[in-house]
Amino acid sequence: MSLPVRRERSFGIIGGLSPIADADLLSKLIEATERHPDAGQFEIVFEQRPFARSHGPSAADTARMLYIFNRIDSFKARGIGTVVLPCFLSHTFMEELKENSPLPIADMIEVLRGHVRSMVPKRRRIGVLTSAPLRESALFERYFGPDEFELLYARPRDGLDLVTEAVYGKNGIKSGSRSGYSIELLREACADLIGQGAQLLLPGVTELALVVNELAQGAVPLLDPHRVYAQHLVADPAAEVERPFKLGVVGGVGPAATVDFLDKVVRNTPATRDQDHLRLLVEQNPQIPDRTEHLVGDGMDPTLALYATCKKLQAGEADLIAIPCNTAHAFVEAIQSELDIPIMNMLTVTVKHIREMFPALRKVGLLATSGTISSGVYRRALEDHGLQEVVPSPPLQGRVMNAIYGPQGVKAGFTSAESVADVDAAIDELAVQGVEVIVLGCTELPLLMSEPERVTAKGNRVTLVDPTDILAKRCVSAAMMWSRR
Repeated sequence: MSLPVRRERSFGIIGGLSPIADADLLSKLIEATERHPDAGQFEIVFEQRPFARSHGPSAADTARMLYIFNRIDSFKARGIGTVVLPCFLSHTFMEELKENSPLPIADMIEVLRGHVRSMVPKRRRIGVLTSAPLRESALFERYFGPDEFELLYARPRDGLDLVTEAVYGKNGIKSGSRSGYSIELLREACADLIGQGAQLLLPGVTELALVVNELAQGAVPLLDPHRVYAQHLVADPAAEVERPFKLGVVGGVGPAATVDFLDKVVRNTPATRDQDHLRLLVEQNPQIPDRTEHLVGDGMDPTLALYATCKKLQAGEADLIAIPCNTAHAFVEAIQSELDIPIMNMLTVTVKHIREMFPALRKVGLLATSGTISSGVYRRALEDHGLQEVVPSPPLQGRVMNAIYGPQGVKAGFTSAESVADVDAAIDELAVQGVEVIVLGCTELPLLMSEPERVTAKGNRVTLVDPTDILAKRCVSAAMMWSRR
């Protein structure tokens, strides 16, 4: 019999936006952890800094947004797992926060919505106790859609907004007062909502969590938003937290090939607007030692530089790594075992694509650097799928290397007729040997051979397979699968 595992979790509470109410959430979160000892061990960090409130709605929202982001950044540096944000007003820009936060944010209103669903299974008429600015922002309509909920708001009395006055008035709750006048205003608002047919009352201003016990009436349930939020966090701190997919790219191997790969990622992404495209983190590091020089000569070993670059992508929250360099894949096996995120292997996905597209195929031509050929990475991948690798003769391989590394080659920034002629000569030789499919196994070669087919001097038609394009498509597919999880 295995013993239960005690999980260690960490919460970072962003304080300072409503100090009195923030302290209430902290107290209820501590209470929830003490009441659920089997849920695991918890680290709770409460951070509150001086918050300079700006004048004007737009400036105030911006100041609040930047304040929150800086607190999240601080939590990230301290290794905190989940951000806790007990502020309704800040949820008006929750979408922007989630899109840019390096940490998952437990969305308080999403939690409350789920709780309301469980309490009121059908015909949900919810009375929301909130301030005039939040009501006008349509915040609750974003979360509580009309297909499931009917939202009710307390009606003004003699032009006085009851909840706004009770919270923000001269002696309101936000000032630290719990005067009888404020409580009576809130009770009047509750009675009005019940009179409108509310089945449940939902406090929609952070400070109202402080006076829930004084407002509770037996007829209709009144939620304590902080207690519901705290209990949910302890039960499942990451529930319903979404984070967009991010592709990490080892760039600079070579630089032009990296640009070509990024272009193919963009072109292969189904998108109708900027926001539909993938998040990309590119570590452009042309100083990674030349892979071919190490594999066929006495050049510096690039393994550590490649690994260090991948580690930077991992630290940058990448979910998948792409290396648009065929020769670099001779070092991938050693690197992958030390990483926490996968590398999309360009060679294996290319060979799988060939096998699927040409099921009767037996021989595959390979145009690549001498380092890639000598490493045997493509040969082994092809053999695993019952395919035979065919490479150019030494003189023609010399011409392929000239097209890549020569003074007028692609790595020097040229796509001259001489380089194209060198590659065409190698294609002609492979075609004579009966090869009908050729892999452009160096990421610079598609810059010379952009068409998917080539007709040789003797009239043979050859299909050219571009691993960069296949890698881009597979990365986009991985991102689409992530978004549907």
